[in-house]
Amino acid sequence: MKEPATGAGGGTARIDRWLFGVRLFKSRSLAAEAVHGGRVHVNGSRVKPAYAVRPGDVVRFMRGAVEFECTVQTVPARRGPASEAARCYEESAASQARRVAFAERMRLAAALAPRPLERPDKHERRELRRLRGRD
Repeated sequence: MKEPATGAGGGTARIDRWLFGVRLFKSRSLAAEAVHGGRVHVNGSRVKPAYAVRPGDVVRFMRGAVEFECTVQTVPARRGPASEAARCYEESAASQARRVAFAERMRLAAALAPRPLERPDKHERRELRRLRGRD
């Protein structure tokens, strides 16, 4: 199942480079870590970071709390602007529906959450950071 990775000129690219190039991950090392950790599947199979993706391959991974699924359309020559990156893949209808449903649930949860009448002061912000494990 493993295929040698060649340059973008041959119509293939390493899965970690492709994920980074189409802006689905902020860095190549984060993409490689996700692939190596088994969170990225190509055509239903767990792959390694050097796996060569081609147009037509189906890529699935967890994006936050929602499963993201897309079909590879093209392999970009470089990491370009977001408008170019969006044309390199096509998100499946099921993935879009999951994403929209999750956003709606989060919007409703935020609307129902109690809100203080005023902003927290310096000491309250420090306490909130400590409670959230960020300090």
